[in-house]
Amino acid sequence: MTTFARIDRGEGRAAFARLDGDRLRLLTGAPWERPSETGEDVPFAGARLLAPVTPTKIVCVGRNYRAHAAELGNDVPAEPLLFFKPPSSIVAAGDGIELPEESSRVDHEAELGVVIGARCRRVSEERALDFVFGYTCVDDVTARDLQKKDGQWTRAKGFDTFCPTGPLLVTGIDPSALAVRCRVNGEIRQDGNTRDMIFSIAQLIAYISGVMTLEPGDLIATGTPHGVGPIAAGDVVEVEVDGVGTLRNPVRACG
Repeated sequence: MTTFARIDRGEGRAAFARLDGDRLRLLTGAPWERPSETGEDVPFAGARLLAPVTPTKIVCVGRNYRAHAAELGNDVPAEPLLFFKPPSSIVAAGDGIELPEESSRVDHEAELGVVIGARCRRVSEERALDFVFGYTCVDDVTARDLQKKDGQWTRAKGFDTFCPTGPLLVTGIDPSALAVRCRVNGEIRQDGNTRDMIFSIAQLIAYISGVMTLEPGDLIATGTPHGVGPIAAGDVVEVEVDGVGTLRNPVRACG
């Protein structure tokens, strides 16, 4: 297992780094580009961690856990249900989730994020995992009232700050049976496992790449388990995925 981060270097600069004990060893480029180390390192403690990816697109999967589909009164889909979140919705660990004034019900949705490592189009399920670079934590924040009102999900899923991602990017793990949890103010709200996904990560990549080309650094949010619920200003939301890390974000009113 190898762990990477993307850090703020000041003056608008960012750098990728490999975690080595309590140090971050800076890289010449994105980790999926096979970069070399620059020779510079910084302490992990106190480093300002940015979202570990800047994807060309965020492809999300709806209703990929049976219990979650049931709690929303939806049928289990016969094939993956896809939607997008804009890259502008991404924020890092520690950044605030802003509650838009247009919505009166905003929910947390804890998810495992898959980061693509190589360009892929129409790949088979058997080869799909060869195109995965690593994994991260995602909170697919959703304006639930707008999702129901609009019929399609672009507005409900797309507000700025509605895709907290990170804090780290982990490679070399088996994603098939990872616990996925959400806590709000320390209280467990969601407690699921990726083994309960309707469509596996390999199935998702094969399906999505049959629709669109996936580029290195693209992010797939693989769906959320049962237990989604509302968040309010002043809350602290934690998304934890075993072996991947814990993503923590405060919630605040917009503006």
